[in-house]
Amino acid sequence: MFDGALTTEGAGIATTAEFCVLASGSSGNCSVLAVTVNGVRRICLIDLGLSPRRTRRLLHERGLDFHQVDDCLITHLDHDHFHQGWVSGTPHHAAMRLHTRHEARAGRFGLFGRPPRVFEQSFQLGCGATVQAMVAAHDEAGVVAFRIDLPGSAVGGAGGTRPASLGFATDLGHVTDGLIELMRGVDVLAIESNYCPTMQAESGRPWFLRQRIMGGSGHLSNHECLEAIHRIEPREHVVLLHLSRECNCPDLVASLHEGCDYTLTITSQARPSRWVRIGRATVSNRGTVAPTPPTLPTHASPPLATMPP
Repeated sequence: MFDGALTTEGAGIATTAEFCVLASGSSGNCSVLAVTVNGVRRICLIDLGLSPRRTRRLLHERGLDFHQVDDCLITHLDHDHFHQGWVSGTPHHAAMRLHTRHEARAGRFGLFGRPPRVFEQSFQLGCGATVQAMVAAHDEAGVVAFRIDLPGSAVGGAGGTRPASLGFATDLGHVTDGLIELMRGVDVLAIESNYCPTMQAESGRPWFLRQRIMGGSGHLSNHECLEAIHRIEPREHVVLLHLSRECNCPDLVASLHEGCDYTLTITSQARPSRWVRIGRATVSNRGTVAPTPPTLPTHASPPLATMPP
């Protein structure tokens, strides 16, 4: 159940924000950013790779309703990030946000029942959060990575206060200096850790598929992901996305992050992740600091053998 309930301190009302991955992998991707501002809870979905029915059910199980969705951010239009059911199931009250690079393809295939709201670099969500976007390498059309700075929230530090922030990057062919700078110092970083190179090489997959994945325009390996995390230096939490069921293993991935100074969540195709609070402290509109829940232990997906094919 969603635990990002309204928090008050004195006469001020705090902003709270939490992040949950409903599913992540080659069979479908969808994540939830839930923000409560002045007592009103709003939702942004990142990718729509699950069917509308399954998405609504998973939201309901977490105490959320679809009418609370203000925005849907689409990283790219591969079938596991945009389910065909949304062609007719697109909610009219929510803004479907798509990068200009993907607009022509969406139009050709009639992927939206109404025109999406296109963006290039920065824009604002319905909840008031500011989004900075950049295109990264992935196949021909690329993929969009997001940095989301949250409204009305500030986290204290030696350099003063700053907005609490979420970075989201998946299906990356490789990591650039620009991506590192965009994501640097976010509170929560959601980033893909797709494959183990050894398992990929021994998988028996066709050469062209292995070349697509490992050739710099496909996906990030576990070690490429780890290097990116070290350079970005997220402040609190790392959420690992899009693990390959054939060429990766959650236990192997977890071992690479032993001794890290951030809390780790490894997502699954089969079940949603826990809720991750964004920002250890949130500051109200009166400048008071709201209490923070205790840090949760590392959560990993089940071993590979227990996951569906």
